[in-house]
Order: sequence, then C-alpha cells, then structure tokens
Amino acid sequence: MTTVDQAKAMAKRLRAALAARNLAVPHATALELVAAGLGYDDWNTACAALDRPAKIGPRFVEAIPILRIFDEAKAREFYCGFLGFEAGFEHRFEPGQPLYMEVARAGLRLHLSEHHGDASPGSTVFVPMRGVHAYHRELTAKRYGYARPGVDQAPWGDVLEVADPFGNRLRFCERRDG
Repeated sequence: MTTVDQAKAMAKRLRAALAARNLAVPHATALELVAAGLGYDDWNTACAALDRPAKIGPRFVEAIPILRIFDEAKAREFYCGFLGFEAGFEHRFEPGQPLYMEVARAGLRLHLSEHHGDASPGSTVFVPMRGVHAYHRELTAKRYGYARPGVDQAPWGDVLEVADPFGNRLRFCERRDG
C-alpha cells in the first residue's frame, strides 16, 4: 500500500468515525482534514508529497532536546506549572537515583535530565511555533514569581524567550512570512 493509499484509508476511517457520531462529511472534506493532520496545506499538496518515491538514506523525523535540571520540584513548577507542559514518562534506575523525564505540549517534547553527563546547563532551544502572542498572554496571566517574559521582534519573527531555573533558555518564535 502506498502512502497516498494509506492517507485515503485514514480519510475513510475518519469519515466512518464521524458518521458514527452523526456528523456527515463528504469524502473530499475528509481528505482535506487528513491532509491538514499530516501537515499539508491541502489534499493535492499532500498527494504530491506522499507520492514521491522514498529516498534512500536517513530521514530525520523529530529532534527532542535534552535539558539539564538539578531539582525535580523546581522543574515541575516551571515546565508544568508555568509553561503548561504535561509530564510524560519518568525514569530512574532505582529509587534515589537521578530523574530522566519527558514533558510535552502542543507537539513539542522536551526531555529533562538530572543525570550529570546528559546535557550542559545553560543550553538554548529554538522552538518555531504559531500563536506566540497568545502564549505570552497565557504566561503573563499566571504572574509567575520568577519570570515575566516579553515578546521581542527579531528580523526572523516574534520571539518569546524564557529561562528555566537551571539556566536553560527556550526561544519560542513565530516566524514572519518573508
């Protein structure tokens, strides 16, 4: 089955699932919804991209930054409480050992590690996003005691930079169409 065929099958399953909830959508609409879910502007663009023969060699799917932390409670307060991420998996080799955990929000995943050799404190992560001004309003409304970030206008977009309690910086950027 080709990737286009797989996308068509997804649209068929979507249509059936919506119909089961008394939401009738035309097949063309289901195809457009699947294309959007796969990150394409429309079905025709998705077909063109999905129909390309697979290239031999590596294909990078996602990068997940690892950030060094030193205090689990402070990390949870900052990443989950302030930034609004949700904790995912957590791992310790045994009780009392350093924590390695994942936090995620809106498609962004970060790994946080208390392990000495995993990352350098003071790292910077650049995060392209949409809705940086809405995110700024959300963060400002929380009145977090340790940060009141602003949005700066850079030549490449609007940037909201926050620093975690461990010196790591996250630069959330809504790029400008140029």
